Amino acid sequence: MMNSLQEFESSSNNKDMINTNPMSIIVSSSSSSSSMMTISSTTSASSSTATTTSPSSPSTTTPSRYENQKRRDWNTFGQYLRNHRPPLSLSRCSGAHVLEFLRYLDQFGKTKVHTQICPFFGHPNPPAPCPCPLRQAWGSLDALIGRLRAAFEENGGKPEANPFGARAVRLYLREVRDSQAKARGISYEKKKRKRPPQPPPPPPPSNATGTDQS
Repeated sequence: MMNSLQEFESSSNNKDMINTNPMSIIVSSSSSSSSMMTISSTTSASSSTATTTSPSSPSTTTPSRYENQKRRDWNTFGQYLRNHRPPLSLSRCSGAHVLEFLRYLDQFGKTKVHTQICPFFGHPNPPAPCPCPLRQAWGSLDALIGRLRAAFEENGGKPEANPFGARAVRLYLREVRDSQAKARGISYEKKKRKRPPQPPPPPPPSNATGTDQS
Protein backbone atom coordinates (compact mmCIF):
# COMPACT_ATOMS: atom_id res chain seq x y z
CA MET A 1 0.00 0.00 0.00
CA MET A 2 1.27 3.47 -0.82
CA ASN A 3 2.85 5.34 2.06
CA SER A 4 0.47 8.24 2.34
CA LEU A 5 -2.46 9.58 0.44
CA GLN A 6 -0.87 13.01 0.56
CA GLU A 7 2.36 11.74 -1.02
CA PHE A 8 0.62 9.84 -3.76
CA GLU A 9 1.75 12.31 -6.37
CA SER A 10 3.99 9.76 -8.07
CA SER A 11 2.18 8.58 -11.19
CA SER A 12 3.38 7.07 -14.45
CA ASN A 13 3.02 9.28 -17.51
CA ASN A 14 1.88 7.10 -20.42
CA LYS A 15 3.26 8.29 -23.72
CA ASP A 16 1.34 7.47 -26.83
CA MET A 17 3.71 6.58 -29.66
CA ILE A 18 2.18 7.39 -33.03
CA ASN A 19 3.83 5.59 -35.94
CA THR A 20 3.25 7.34 -39.18
CA ASN A 21 4.24 5.51 -42.30
CA PRO A 22 5.24 7.89 -45.10
CA MET A 23 3.32 7.35 -48.27
CA SER A 24 5.53 6.88 -51.31
CA ILE A 25 4.06 7.41 -54.72
CA ILE A 26 5.95 5.72 -57.58
CA VAL A 27 5.20 7.12 -60.99
CA SER A 28 6.37 5.20 -64.01
CA SER A 29 8.27 7.30 -66.47
CA SER A 30 6.69 7.66 -69.84
CA SER A 31 7.93 9.16 -73.04
CA SER A 32 4.65 10.93 -73.61
CA SER A 33 4.41 14.40 -72.05
CA SER A 34 0.63 14.18 -71.93
CA SER A 35 0.83 11.17 -69.61
CA MET A 36 3.12 13.10 -67.27
CA MET A 37 0.67 16.01 -67.21
CA THR A 38 -2.23 13.64 -66.44
CA ILE A 39 -0.35 11.99 -63.57
CA SER A 40 0.71 15.37 -62.20
CA SER A 41 -2.82 16.76 -62.26
CA THR A 42 -4.24 13.56 -60.74
CA THR A 43 -1.67 13.65 -57.92
CA SER A 44 -2.39 17.33 -57.27
CA ALA A 45 -6.14 16.74 -57.18
CA SER A 46 -5.85 13.77 -54.84
CA SER A 47 -3.54 15.76 -52.57
CA SER A 48 -6.02 18.64 -52.49
CA THR A 49 -8.88 16.25 -51.73
CA ALA A 50 -6.93 14.60 -48.93
CA THR A 51 -6.17 18.00 -47.45
CA THR A 52 -9.76 19.15 -47.47
CA THR A 53 -11.29 15.87 -46.33
CA SER A 54 -8.78 15.01 -43.61
CA PRO A 55 -10.76 14.65 -40.37
CA SER A 56 -9.80 16.99 -37.57
CA SER A 57 -8.24 15.27 -34.58
CA PRO A 58 -10.72 15.04 -31.70
CA SER A 59 -9.84 17.16 -28.70
CA THR A 60 -9.04 15.02 -25.65
CA THR A 61 -9.73 16.41 -22.20
CA THR A 62 -6.83 15.85 -19.82
CA PRO A 63 -7.93 15.14 -16.23
CA SER A 64 -6.98 17.86 -13.81
CA ARG A 65 -4.50 17.35 -10.99
CA TYR A 66 -7.41 17.31 -8.54
CA GLU A 67 -9.18 14.52 -10.47
CA ASN A 68 -6.00 12.46 -10.68
CA GLN A 69 -5.37 12.85 -6.96
CA LYS A 70 -8.97 11.99 -6.16
CA ARG A 71 -8.76 8.81 -8.21
CA ARG A 72 -5.55 7.75 -6.47
CA ASP A 73 -7.03 8.48 -3.05
CA TRP A 74 -10.13 6.45 -3.85
CA ASN A 75 -8.11 3.48 -5.10
CA THR A 76 -5.90 3.58 -2.01
CA PHE A 77 -8.85 3.66 0.34
CA GLY A 78 -10.34 0.68 -1.49
CA GLN A 79 -7.08 -1.19 -1.03
CA TYR A 80 -7.11 -0.30 2.66
CA LEU A 81 -10.57 -1.84 2.98
CA ARG A 82 -9.43 -5.00 1.23
CA ASN A 83 -6.40 -5.31 3.50
CA HIS A 84 -8.51 -4.71 6.59
CA ARG A 85 -8.92 -7.62 8.97
CA PRO A 86 -11.58 -8.74 8.50
CA PRO A 87 -11.95 -7.29 4.98
CA LEU A 88 -14.57 -4.57 4.68
CA SER A 89 -16.94 -3.81 1.85
CA LEU A 90 -17.69 -0.22 0.97
CA SER A 91 -21.35 -0.67 1.84
CA ARG A 92 -20.39 -1.60 5.43
CA CYS A 93 -17.88 1.21 5.82
CA SER A 94 -18.80 3.73 8.51
CA GLY A 95 -17.36 6.88 10.00
CA ALA A 96 -15.50 4.78 12.57
CA HIS A 97 -13.64 2.99 9.79
CA VAL A 98 -12.75 6.34 8.23
CA LEU A 99 -11.24 7.42 11.56
CA GLU A 100 -9.21 4.21 11.67
CA PHE A 101 -7.94 5.03 8.21
CA LEU A 102 -6.92 8.57 9.19
CA ARG A 103 -5.10 7.36 12.30
CA TYR A 104 -3.38 4.73 10.19
CA LEU A 105 -2.05 7.46 7.90
CA ASP A 106 -0.44 9.29 10.82
CA GLN A 107 2.50 6.89 10.80
CA PHE A 108 3.44 8.24 7.36
CA GLY A 109 3.08 11.92 8.30
CA LYS A 110 5.83 14.49 7.92
CA THR A 111 4.52 17.26 10.17
CA LYS A 112 6.15 17.68 13.58
CA VAL A 113 3.51 17.99 16.30
CA HIS A 114 5.00 18.93 19.67
CA THR A 115 3.70 17.37 22.84
CA GLN A 116 2.83 19.47 25.89
CA ILE A 117 5.99 18.41 27.72
CA CYS A 118 8.17 19.49 24.80
CA PRO A 119 10.02 22.80 25.38
CA PHE A 120 9.06 23.83 21.85
CA PHE A 121 5.33 23.35 22.40
CA GLY A 122 3.56 26.26 20.73
CA HIS A 123 6.76 27.41 19.02
CA PRO A 124 6.19 27.96 15.28
CA ASN A 125 9.92 27.82 14.47
CA PRO A 126 11.73 25.54 16.95
CA PRO A 127 15.48 26.29 17.08
CA ALA A 128 16.52 22.68 17.58
CA PRO A 129 15.23 19.17 16.79
CA CYS A 130 13.07 17.28 19.26
CA PRO A 131 11.75 13.71 19.57
CA CYS A 132 8.12 14.69 19.09
CA PRO A 133 6.14 12.48 16.68
CA LEU A 134 5.42 13.20 13.04
CA ARG A 135 1.79 13.38 12.03
CA GLN A 136 -0.34 14.10 9.02
CA ALA A 137 -1.01 17.81 8.81
CA TRP A 138 -4.58 18.91 9.39
CA GLY A 139 -4.73 20.61 5.99
CA SER A 140 -3.76 17.38 4.24
CA LEU A 141 -6.38 15.34 6.10
CA ASP A 142 -9.07 17.92 5.49
CA ALA A 143 -8.37 17.99 1.75
CA LEU A 144 -8.20 14.19 1.65
CA ILE A 145 -11.62 13.80 3.26
CA GLY A 146 -13.06 16.30 0.80
CA ARG A 147 -11.80 14.31 -2.17
CA LEU A 148 -12.95 10.96 -0.77
CA ARG A 149 -16.35 12.39 0.08
CA ALA A 150 -16.80 13.50 -3.52
CA ALA A 151 -15.45 10.21 -4.91
CA PHE A 152 -17.87 8.19 -2.77
CA GLU A 153 -20.90 9.85 -4.33
CA GLU A 154 -19.39 9.78 -7.82
CA ASN A 155 -19.07 6.00 -7.50
CA GLY A 156 -22.74 5.46 -6.69
CA GLY A 157 -22.82 6.16 -2.96
CA LYS A 158 -25.78 7.95 -1.45
CA PRO A 159 -25.07 11.33 0.16
CA GLU A 160 -26.96 10.42 3.32
CA ALA A 161 -24.83 7.26 3.71
CA ASN A 162 -21.50 8.93 2.99
CA PRO A 163 -19.09 7.81 5.76
CA PHE A 164 -16.65 10.64 4.95
CA GLY A 165 -19.30 13.17 5.87
CA ALA A 166 -20.12 11.57 9.22
CA ARG A 167 -20.28 13.81 12.28
CA ALA A 168 -17.53 11.81 13.97
CA VAL A 169 -15.17 12.57 11.07
CA ARG A 170 -15.95 16.29 11.21
CA LEU A 171 -15.33 16.38 14.96
CA TYR A 172 -12.06 14.50 14.55
CA LEU A 173 -10.81 16.95 11.93
CA ARG A 174 -11.75 19.87 14.16
CA GLU A 175 -9.88 18.31 17.08
CA VAL A 176 -6.80 17.72 14.93
CA ARG A 177 -6.91 21.31 13.70
CA ASP A 178 -7.15 22.79 17.19
CA SER A 179 -4.52 20.53 18.74
CA GLN A 180 -2.01 21.08 15.94
CA ALA A 181 -2.59 24.82 16.01
CA LYS A 182 -1.69 24.91 19.71
CA ALA A 183 1.22 22.48 19.42
CA ARG A 184 2.78 24.20 16.42
CA GLY A 185 1.96 27.74 17.44
CA ILE A 186 0.15 28.54 14.22
CA SER A 187 -3.36 29.58 13.35
CA TYR A 188 -5.63 27.82 10.91
CA GLU A 189 -8.26 30.51 10.97
CA LYS A 190 -9.31 31.59 7.52
CA LYS A 191 -8.70 35.20 6.73
CA LYS A 192 -11.90 37.08 6.24
CA ARG A 193 -12.22 38.74 2.92
CA LYS A 194 -12.39 42.48 3.09
CA ARG A 195 -15.64 43.68 1.71
CA PRO A 196 -15.45 46.63 -0.62
CA PRO A 197 -16.69 49.83 1.02
CA GLN A 198 -20.36 50.32 0.47
CA PRO A 199 -21.39 53.62 -1.10
CA PRO A 200 -23.27 55.91 1.27
CA PRO A 201 -27.03 55.76 0.93
CA PRO A 202 -28.56 58.53 -1.12
CA PRO A 203 -30.02 61.41 0.88
CA PRO A 204 -33.77 61.28 1.37
CA PRO A 205 -35.73 63.44 -1.04
CA SER A 206 -36.48 66.86 0.40
CA ASN A 207 -40.18 67.60 0.70
CA ALA A 208 -40.49 71.26 -0.21
CA THR A 209 -43.61 72.71 1.26
CA GLY A 210 -44.99 75.57 -0.75
CA THR A 211 -46.90 78.45 0.95
CA ASP A 212 -50.10 79.72 -0.51
CA GLN A 213 -49.89 83.38 -1.34
CA SER A 214 -53.17 85.23 -1.38
